[in-house]
Amino acid sequence: MTVEAMREYGLEHMTDEEMRNFLSNQRMGVLGLPATEAPYIVPISFGYDGESALYFTFVGGPDSRKRTLIEAAETVRFLTYSAQSVFNWESLILTGTVSRVPEAEWDELADVLQGVWRPEVFEAAMESEEVVVYRFDIDERTGIKHTGLPPGFDVAGTGE
Repeated sequence: MTVEAMREYGLEHMTDEEMRNFLSNQRMGVLGLPATEAPYIVPISFGYDGESALYFTFVGGPDSRKRTLIEAAETVRFLTYSAQSVFNWESLILTGTVSRVPEAEWDELADVLQGVWRPEVFEAAMESEEVVVYRFDIDERTGIKHTGLPPGFDVAGTGE
């Protein structure tokens, strides 16, 4: 079913402003990379520049499957979502391209990457492993939200 067909049940598209605000308040998502058998799905924290790009920090060596796939990919997808309840959730799917950010430009990204969550194990690994920053340029974005009970929903179960 399409969002339009589900509109009467409370589903709707997010506006551009809602999508920007949503991305600005999220820190985790799922990166989908093309792979031979099936997409390679990676949960990952990110920073958002407020406009058209996300930034990811990868920790690990050059033989990392994630790095190999991201550097070979022409197009990738990214999903971030928030679900407070079955009738109150938002999801945003982004499609775009990824490129490595030269280390000389990392200082310029300090504000964007400041609030990015990193597990303690990654912090420790950053001291001994190679760190790479990638930029995800957003080409397409689709946001959907459900922010209330559908019309006629009987909360009390009284049938009224």
